[in-house]
Amino acid sequence: MDRTALVTGASSGIGLATAAALVARGYRVLGTSRHPETVGKPAEGVEYLPLDLTDPASIEALAGRLKTVDVLVNNAGESQSGPFEELPGEALRRVFQVNVLGPVRLAQLTLPGMRERGHGRVVMVGSMLASFPLAYRSSYVATKAAIKGFANGARHEYSPYGVWLTTVEPGAIATGISQRRTSYIEPDSPHRAQYERMLAALNRNEAAGVSAERVAATIVRAIEASRPRQRYAVGSNAAVVFPLRRLAPIALVEKLTHKRHDLAR
Repeated sequence: MDRTALVTGASSGIGLATAAALVARGYRVLGTSRHPETVGKPAEGVEYLPLDLTDPASIEALAGRLKTVDVLVNNAGESQSGPFEELPGEALRRVFQVNVLGPVRLAQLTLPGMRERGHGRVVMVGSMLASFPLAYRSSYVATKAAIKGFANGARHEYSPYGVWLTTVEPGAIATGISQRRTSYIEPDSPHRAQYERMLAALNRNEAAGVSAERVAATIVRAIEASRPRQRYAVGSNAAVVFPLRRLAPIALVEKLTHKRHDLAR
């Protein structure tokens, strides 16, 4: 196969599993990490490149390589939580830079080459929380909804050229992300009891979630589809809950989402 794929955040979790799966499928794979030299167990056959999504200069430094990329998997991101009124402005700016503005810029640098060659795939790794918003996760939910919005709109611009943008929305994933999630809550917060219940439920759900390899398999399926769908969901009973979301009253969907995370209504 004469295709090159670039996977961001390829040092662990979904990114590492996706990079390995694409190598096995015959792709030339570029993987990014903030510190490639410290990647503990790199995927075999992957060329690692430095990328810090908080630094626009780091993104622009990849412009030359991105011109030749046939598949872009925007996977790297930050998981953030905290009561809405207590989220610091700087933390909000950072999570939008990492989860939205950085991935969008990478796509902007990649798409012209895909359009000129008449083939390409851009996969945004989102979250089912974009479709099922959760209390105390508003900043993260907003970024994943935003990235899905960019993909949904831009796919209409590029599909005539054989270039497809799609979003993969994982539910709970057992990747250890709970240990890396940033959390913002004041010591005397009136939300603390509810927040801690939600966080404990979230961590419990993620520990019992699907594997990174299963999500990677869904990403590969989206990449290799002749006409990728707008959205692929995986994990957290996606095959059941998305039809339920379409058919059930919004209030019931919200109630069930809260119940799953031990939150009172």
